[in-house]
Amino acid sequence: MNKLTVHIFSDSFGESGEQVLRCALSQFDIEKYNIVRHIKVSSVEILEKELKKIRDYSNSFFLFTLVNVDVVKRMKEFCAENKINYSDLLSPLLSALQQQTGEEPKRRSGAYRVMDDKYFGRIEAIEFAVKYDDGKDQHMLHEADLVLVGISRTSKTPLSIYIANKMYLKVLNIPLVPEVEPPKELFEIPKKKIIGLTNSIEMLNKIRTERVRCIGLRNGSNYSSLSRIIEELNYAEKIMKKLGCPIIDVSQKAIEETAQVILEIMKEQELL
Repeated sequence: MNKLTVHIFSDSFGESGEQVLRCALSQFDIEKYNIVRHIKVSSVEILEKELKKIRDYSNSFFLFTLVNVDVVKRMKEFCAENKINYSDLLSPLLSALQQQTGEEPKRRSGAYRVMDDKYFGRIEAIEFAVKYDDGKDQHMLHEADLVLVGISRTSKTPLSIYIANKMYLKVLNIPLVPEVEPPKELFEIPKKKIIGLTNSIEMLNKIRTERVRCIGLRNGSNYSSLSRIIEELNYAEKIMKKLGCPIIDVSQKAIEETAQVILEIMKEQELL
């Protein structure tokens, strides 16, 4: 007998069908088989073109995850005409869910792929926020959807990760330090993509003092001193005014609240 060939027809990329197939095949002592994917089969015309590519139907099995009713109908007709065994993975499941929920299935090609794209968009945004955290590659400022600027302990990093996770935006944050000139790219990107973050002197002193204690620095560290905090805040305000960006005081806000304010600003700027 010829080697078993399984043709998978999908209106997306056929990954789900192949996973189910391999799971089923593991229950048989079939060592050699071929899997051929026919992807993006969203119309009868495309199906016909894919079917013409198959020269030999002997020992072939068709498996399909198709949602378009006309495509499914033509597929079943073809299998009956050519005496090909097949498995329609989606139709029985859709019918059962319709009976359970009382709702008509959308039968829209690529609907799952849209959800999939959202997932990968979120992962990409989170990876971007982590990779370019704290201004690690300033040349990527042009690639960012949003740029946060502020001194240390103004919630730049947690906000970047939160916004990436919830809004799927690529966020890059730049620390503002008096001894370090801001990157020139910061003044080249559209100012509406930039948001400044600030905090109260009291809150910064409290947070930084605790930070110093946790990492074991001496009590008199300049990092947490009031004079240093005031110096940094004045410097940051000067840079933010030069950039012409909105400034948000995070001292009395949770991460979620600040993110919501940022979202509203971006909508006003027509960035979303």
